[in-house]
Amino acid sequence: MIKRILHGLLPMMVIVFLSCKDKTNKTDQNNDSTEVANDITGNFHLPPLAQPGEGAYVKGELIYPLDNKPTPQCHASTIVETPSGMVSAFFAGTHERNPDVGIRVSRLVDGKWTWPEEVVNGVQNDTLRYPTWNPVLFQPKEGPLMLFYKVGPSAREWWGMLMTSTDDGKTWSEPTKLGTDEKVGHLLGPVKNKPIQLEDGTIICPSSSEVENDDDELFWKVHFELTKDFGKTWEVIGPINDGIEFDAIQPSILTYADGKMQVLCRTREDVVAESWSSDQGKTWSKVTATELPNPNSGTDAVTLSDGTQLLVYNHTTKKGKEPNNRNMLNVAISKDGKQWEPVMTLEAESGNPAGYSYPAVIQASDGMVHITYTYLRETVKHVVIDPQKL
Repeated sequence: MIKRILHGLLPMMVIVFLSCKDKTNKTDQNNDSTEVANDITGNFHLPPLAQPGEGAYVKGELIYPLDNKPTPQCHASTIVETPSGMVSAFFAGTHERNPDVGIRVSRLVDGKWTWPEEVVNGVQNDTLRYPTWNPVLFQPKEGPLMLFYKVGPSAREWWGMLMTSTDDGKTWSEPTKLGTDEKVGHLLGPVKNKPIQLEDGTIICPSSSEVENDDDELFWKVHFELTKDFGKTWEVIGPINDGIEFDAIQPSILTYADGKMQVLCRTREDVVAESWSSDQGKTWSKVTATELPNPNSGTDAVTLSDGTQLLVYNHTTKKGKEPNNRNMLNVAISKDGKQWEPVMTLEAESGNPAGYSYPAVIQASDGMVHITYTYLRETVKHVVIDPQKL
């Protein structure tokens, strides 16, 4: 009951805080009248819808067309660069939670995405099949390409699985279960967004759990799963929040030149939340609000080679003015992880509940930024951005 009261108050407090912030921000310091704040918080200027071939937007394409879909729905894409090119994966089936949902993989070959083939599903035996969820691709500095995913009836009951590929995603090993840990129960690996790898080879997977208590109250908590042997053994750090002040999940890890790390998280409190570490991820600060809104939808972020932090997210709230919820998808950048500037609007269309969501973002070896995201729950869109032009 206490948590329900807090959930009722906190979003209003956050929105009031955002609305009452000093409006003399970077956009208002510009005398150009077009820079007046035009977003839900009243503090940011959102640029108009980006067009391929203009500015930083190099190109955008659907991995497969809307009129030729392998399944009715898909969601939760991931993208990685391998020695032979880009690979993407996502879950697909009749609809999220349906037992027929499996993990499909597509590769960018000669400039075109291959037909997405199902590489694994949730079949347990002849009479039992569970849906699969949230694939995450990761290419370590050494070792095979890794594909993490989840299996189970729901996000509160799922468990983590791992497959590997030695030929850049063409073929895959038999899946293995990640195991359990007393701190979090089932290990999940990276829950939605890509891991990072430290200089000593340690892979840090940003993860989270959704737990119900005896009163059916839901608590979202962020934690980290570390492996030094490519998933054979694991160490868990966290959870770093109690799920009361902030219901936070699906963190992305950013890194800084001074050794600090930052996570940005999805929340149910209408804002993107953050936490910081100054000891290589061993301990983390209290989870707090950033200045950016969030409609209870997944985000992803990446640290670019020049130290710029880049976030892909929905710059909306769940019930705000149109475009709201997942009807708008945006890119913002920051130098310090505190002050953010929206620099691109990838999608903006009111009134479509399916929307544009669950982005994944990486920087390729040639410097280009690659983004994939759910497009109307029917296909996956792939966008290439030149960060030098942002």
